[in-house]
Amino acid sequence: MFDKILIANRGEIALRVIRAAREMGIATVAVHSTADADAMHVRMADESVCIGPPPSAQSYLSVPAIISACEISGAQAIHPGYGFLSENAQFVQIVEDHGLTFIGPSAEHIRIMGDKITAKETAKALGIPVVPGSDGAVPDLDAARRIGAEIGYPVIIKATAGGGGRGMKVARNADEMEHAFRTARSEAKAAFGNDEVYIEKYLTTPRHIELQVFGDGKGGAVHLGERDCSLQRRHQKVFEEAPGPCIPPKERDRIGRICADAVARINYIGAGTIEFLYENGAFYFIEMNTRLQVEHPVTETIFGVDLVREQIRVAEGLAMSFTQDDLEINGHAIEVRINAERLPDFTPCPGRITHFHAPGGLGVRMDSALYDGYAIPPYYDSLIGKLIVHGRDRPEALARLNRALGELIVDGIDTTIPLFRALLAEPDIQNGTYNIHWLERWLDENLQK
Repeated sequence: MFDKILIANRGEIALRVIRAAREMGIATVAVHSTADADAMHVRMADESVCIGPPPSAQSYLSVPAIISACEISGAQAIHPGYGFLSENAQFVQIVEDHGLTFIGPSAEHIRIMGDKITAKETAKALGIPVVPGSDGAVPDLDAARRIGAEIGYPVIIKATAGGGGRGMKVARNADEMEHAFRTARSEAKAAFGNDEVYIEKYLTTPRHIELQVFGDGKGGAVHLGERDCSLQRRHQKVFEEAPGPCIPPKERDRIGRICADAVARINYIGAGTIEFLYENGAFYFIEMNTRLQVEHPVTETIFGVDLVREQIRVAEGLAMSFTQDDLEINGHAIEVRINAERLPDFTPCPGRITHFHAPGGLGVRMDSALYDGYAIPPYYDSLIGKLIVHGRDRPEALARLNRALGELIVDGIDTTIPLFRALLAEPDIQNGTYNIHWLERWLDENLQK
């Protein structure tokens, strides 16, 4: 059993890990930049270590600083949270080389799934359905045009090392291919230092469905159903729910077992998410995230499990505390991401919180590191909280979300709370009849005029 773990992250996810560790009787070490000296995760941890100045590259992304913090504090393991170094295979290798435990997948699995072409090839070999497209990287414009003609337009060009919607461009016909191809490569080079791209069929009305999987690293794995993450802005998720309102139970079980079997076969360890586009009853693999997701609480809520606790358990070499037969869906859960952003342009809005009140009551969970007087620094992601609600069914969860949003108070800055109040009044949201393009169109029509 670990005596002490270090959390290589900040904000609400760092606080989330601290809480799980405390319930397990494990001491925690928070790391922080100078900008985060007064952050809640620093206050709540048993120990804290300053690892550098505000810029992430000099603090939360500084591998030497994080390893040094482990040596100073005596931490035996590192939980990466999400973002920052959570999917950095080199970091995982360095952690292991220093005799420490990384609470997450192996460097090999992160490396395989971090390259989208390799991930797609691996998924296909494991029996996971994939989107039609190029067999690998597309070397030049002529090849791109040939592939576009073969699979049919529209197509999407994606950076192999992509993420966050960068290096992704759609060509709706042959005339748009040159501009889309060159722009995608240019963005990929600027964002990731790698201009390699691949091409896939662009589905016109898909939903974004992701399957939560969990492996013990010894050939055992389970799935914990799906989450519908189709409400997105610029490929960034803003609203997630589980189970998905459009997935029949038999399809959930079928694709879930395919995914669980796939990660079991490669001895995957810890939490992972296999993401799909879902259209006309068919699933198409797009990528695998080898970490805990921002939206993991909706899965925890409907299954009654603690995914962070399980991550720590399997990292220690213990068995998972549940089997597939133990996992039964209970009700419906929804999460909305509360960002410090100014509408309608979604520009970041850091500043001092003059008053914060978290909603409560039956079926309401607020994951946040805010407090009265806290100054949100301008250096990091604008996510400041996640509001999660649970109901016996989807209508009850929606009603509970509407009530909880009315109770949530974040004064002193602008937030995205009004966006969700407006969305809940829309018939398509109430009925669950939306796809990945719905929110962008709604914003154009309602907010961004």
